[in-house]
Amino acid sequence: MSPANVALADRIGALESVNIANREAAVRALTVVRDGVITGEGPTTRGRIHFSRSLDADDVNWCARILTAAGVADEPISRAEAEALFEINDAGAERNDEGLFDDLLAKAVVHHAASASGLPVPPRIVALAPDTAIESWAPTQAIGVNIEVLEWIASQMRGKRRYNRALMALAAMLVGAATLPMVQLPGVFDLGM
Repeated sequence: MSPANVALADRIGALESVNIANREAAVRALTVVRDGVITGEGPTTRGRIHFSRSLDADDVNWCARILTAAGVADEPISRAEAEALFEINDAGAERNDEGLFDDLLAKAVVHHAASASGLPVPPRIVALAPDTAIESWAPTQAIGVNIEVLEWIASQMRGKRRYNRALMALAAMLVGAATLPMVQLPGVFDLGM
């Protein structure tokens, strides 16, 4: 097998949910999806027409399968996984997914933010399901949400061409002006709008 074919086989293997034993493996698999979105080629685009810089429902399905693989199902979404989703969001200039990726991204980021703040979160399979309303489990106030996590969300969204309305609404709700010292508000609310 040529080195290129070995590399492709390794990338395909990394996407199999049985090979996703931990969150680091999930991040590696998400980078394969990102690369497929950027180039329109690779294991996530095989057997279908996929234009570069295009994100479609199949790409979202890859992300959802990776994020809900048995090896990570009982873990909260990690920051690295959420950052990989932000990279996929940035890579997909054209969308043909009927808002599925925006929903998945918002739920994953809030799942990470809540869990990193020590708040309870449902299992990934429940939290990330398209038919689960994020409002049914996401924190409704900033009370208990780690300020550093909120600043991280703001930094990820700052200066982006594409805005995720669901995530922006939740971030604004979580921030809750009354819970933050006034000196921190400009940095958190400067989302590049």
